[in-house]
Amino acid sequence: MTTHLALLRGINVSGHNMIKMEALKTTLEAIGFQNVQTYIQSGNVFVDTEEDNAASVGFKIKQEIFKAFGHEVPIVVIGKTDLENCFKNNPFLKEKEVDIKKLYVAFVSIALRSDSMNDLKMSQVKPDEAHIDESRIYIKYSVGAGKTRFDQKYIEKKLNVTATIRNWNTVTQLLKMYEER
Repeated sequence: MTTHLALLRGINVSGHNMIKMEALKTTLEAIGFQNVQTYIQSGNVFVDTEEDNAASVGFKIKQEIFKAFGHEVPIVVIGKTDLENCFKNNPFLKEKEVDIKKLYVAFVSIALRSDSMNDLKMSQVKPDEAHIDESRIYIKYSVGAGKTRFDQKYIEKKLNVTATIRNWNTVTQLLKMYEER
């Protein structure tokens, strides 16, 4: 049995793509996922399955969400090791007096090239900062996530990927939940 974490993008935001987490849990259990556990309304879902391939798991969840709820929802699926690496490789945590509330991680659908940072054109979103590590982009917002152009749409457009962003407190909680499973 493998545990996967599916990060759903764009559900339950400003009244759009509304999905109750209990209904999502029931829907995913009905198609064979086990130990389904959700965390907050923004779409963080743990599932256990015999399937090892994260992309297959994501496709199955995406397909079922469309069938059950009628929403086209982009999904990025990550494993425990990826989340552990995310936690230990965040370069912004090494800074003195870093404001955790301004730290975010964009999880993207593919491993990024080493020159992907050039494609982000960070000069257009200064003073926000970013660092790429495989299929993650560590973000430090200067003011906050609500007052920036450097969001998931910007990342997706510049890098031609699917992306979903979580704040650092959520990343920390998701790792804790992974470890408790």
